[in-house]
Amino acid sequence: MPFLLKTEPNKYSFEDLERDGETTWDGITNNQALLYLRGMKKGEKLVIYHSNVGKAAVGTAKVVSVDASDVKAPKVRVKAGKKFKVARELAEIRAAGVFKDSIMFRQFRLSVVPITEEQYDWLVAPVARG
Repeated sequence: MPFLLKTEPNKYSFEDLERDGETTWDGITNNQALLYLRGMKKGEKLVIYHSNVGKAAVGTAKVVSVDASDVKAPKVRVKAGKKFKVARELAEIRAAGVFKDSIMFRQFRLSVVPITEEQYDWLVAPVARG
């Protein structure tokens, strides 16, 4: 199952992840988000979303490893994927039919959100703008 990971770019941006190559995704305190984080599996696809500043999906990543032995602080290692040529802005995502019933908009404050394969494919598809 793919996931969307939200990060504040002024604290840790996709560019930081690209520079680092890999990182442990931490700092999560919401119980629902922690549940999703603990449930991740090696190899799962991720979309990185810049929240607060930018408000857009900006690139991909992949789960490298998961150590869920500490339920309050699971250690999920993520590896940078590809940066989107054109970011998928929040308004565009919200307007897309594929996100009609997404938890992303029902529980907007979650920093870890499961998405469907169809939603993942929509987010990573090249954007055609005229």
